[in-house]
Amino acid sequence: MMRKRKGYTVYPLTAAQKFHFFYLDACPNKAVVNIGTSLTIEAEIDFDILRESILKAYERSEGMRIQFAKDKEGVWYQYVVDEVKQEIPFVDFSKGSMEEAEKTMREWTAVPFQREDSPMSRMVMIQMPDGFSGVYLLADHLIMDAQSMICFLKDIIELYSNRMFEDVPYPKEMTSYIEQLQKDLAYEAGSKAKEKDKAFFHKLIESSEPIYNGIDGTAKLELERDRNNNPKLRAAVNISDSVESDLDIFHLEGEPTKRLMDFCSERHISLACLLIMGLRTYFQKLNDNDDVSINTAIARRATLKEKKCGGTRIHSFPFRTIIPKETKFIDALFQIRDQQNELFRHANYDPVAYFAHRGRVYQNPAGCTYEPMSLTYQPMTLKEKGLDKLGDIRYKTKWYPNGATTQGMYLTVMHRPEDNGLDFNFEHQVKAVSRKQLEYLYYYLCKIMFKGIENPNLCVGDILKLI
Repeated sequence: MMRKRKGYTVYPLTAAQKFHFFYLDACPNKAVVNIGTSLTIEAEIDFDILRESILKAYERSEGMRIQFAKDKEGVWYQYVVDEVKQEIPFVDFSKGSMEEAEKTMREWTAVPFQREDSPMSRMVMIQMPDGFSGVYLLADHLIMDAQSMICFLKDIIELYSNRMFEDVPYPKEMTSYIEQLQKDLAYEAGSKAKEKDKAFFHKLIESSEPIYNGIDGTAKLELERDRNNNPKLRAAVNISDSVESDLDIFHLEGEPTKRLMDFCSERHISLACLLIMGLRTYFQKLNDNDDVSINTAIARRATLKEKKCGGTRIHSFPFRTIIPKETKFIDALFQIRDQQNELFRHANYDPVAYFAHRGRVYQNPAGCTYEPMSLTYQPMTLKEKGLDKLGDIRYKTKWYPNGATTQGMYLTVMHRPEDNGLDFNFEHQVKAVSRKQLEYLYYYLCKIMFKGIENPNLCVGDILKLI
């Protein structure tokens, strides 16, 4: 008999949601799971029709109507309500400065949600000082990831445009969150696929121990070895004693971005592979180590149903590459591509179970890890399918940091709407990583990628000599 809450069927959390709870529990600042973003366009907006479009988008998306509750044992579960009851207020920032408007939205982003039996997102219609207008959206990571956020915002624009412009068609329906949730839960309940994935990861973990590479060399690892009186230790502490975070953004222009993208499409590799190659080669250079691991996020949205169902589907796993300096740059890229494809095939596995097993196999001191950072590449943009109907209306998207992170450093690479150039968003603990270290990393990351695509047949060691 399925349990009910307020008349709605309740479901356990998925592995992706548990992963967020895993660090939420450890973090004193509960806004750590907040995602704040604004989307504004350079056009006069009819705010009444925009409000109706927002409410319609909520109605169309099960994922945006997820709520949570706790049972008597303190275990969280979820259910989907029929209607999100909330005001969609309007805030006019147009009389002030851009800095003031952005400061206010940062403040909004730092306020955690009341988690039990309440909506996990809120929206505000905004008018900005730069003549752009649109929406600010705040959502909890437990109901949304970057892809579902883009999908939801795109739905609002298309619903609004359909009302405002004659030739814009009504957008196709969203897919069911509950249907995907049931598939995920069936997988978790001991399916053959899960057993296969578990065997794959256990073998990978047990094959040999990774080693920690620091952002500016081996100092953190040496410190850990001294502290534990163990010269063979291969893991280190990567975080500080404070979760206070900042967001530093570096911009790569449209033209050089296009050179990277063109190279990737000619060679049939993803930009994510090139970014991983650049980052791991940077750590290889600074630590003089061929063996490098970083965490990578996998969106798990291969099918159309997964793409449009909303919710949060990201799983994050360590991605370890052993690439000797004699390897040609292009061969290293192909190796990364093949390894990534293999990881994707098993990516439904629970990352918390992965880390638990690794912890049992290599019993390192508490708080130690092998990965100095995490990477997410977000290929999806609002420019895709459908929005070209709006002619040349310019629009902007902006992310607002929530002020806390449990990781030392997290890099999200996204395309800018204005010119399709890349934004490198480094969220980092203020006490763990400095802006100066990030500038250095970003500078070398770009040098490695561009030298590599200009000379793909050079070996990695020679590229390191050239930069």
